[in-house]
Amino acid sequence: MGARKRIRVRRKRPSKTAARVPPNAVFLVGFMGAGKTSVGRALGQRLNSVFEDLDDRIERREGRTIAEIFRDSGEAEFRLAERAALQQVLEELSGGVARIVGLGGGTFAQEQNHRAIQASGIRTVFLDAPLPELWQRCQQSDPDTKRPLQTSANKFRELHKNRLPFYKTASLQVDTEGKQVDAIAAEIVEKLHLKEIVMRSEQGESE
Repeated sequence: MGARKRIRVRRKRPSKTAARVPPNAVFLVGFMGAGKTSVGRALGQRLNSVFEDLDDRIERREGRTIAEIFRDSGEAEFRLAERAALQQVLEELSGGVARIVGLGGGTFAQEQNHRAIQASGIRTVFLDAPLPELWQRCQQSDPDTKRPLQTSANKFRELHKNRLPFYKTASLQVDTEGKQVDAIAAEIVEKLHLKEIVMRSEQGESE
């Protein structure tokens, strides 16, 4: 019998982008009123890390508020600006920057954005709550910060239904109903095994 031919099976290597992503890089996703900003700030304080709201970056890049973009240019133009800002964040995170980022309610539910985030290897946390509670939170928010797509209860319900399947693909789902912000942040830290960033300074250099 002739010698058997050896078959070599190559192991699939993780993408270079995913390999460089810091362990404390996290995207917070969820519907309007989910508490992404307040939880993100609490999480940043707990981990000694930077929190950024993607909407803030969009406004800085565009030189106008989210409401103004919707009013003057429409949702399609806003989504283009959102996509560009998200791509910029993804590049920074893939370069090793540790940051917690809160995404707008529709960001993770856009197909192109969703694919890019999932492919990046960055962990995502879905902050969930019952629809009536989300609506109530939005109704109680500052009128000056009213969300452009928060037009009616029916529209609110329809948007939530359409976006929910995307949210449910997140790395972690956290029920926020009746919980304090600090407790939610602590739960995320525990379940994702996040570590506080320790700043050290030696001979004038910091790490």
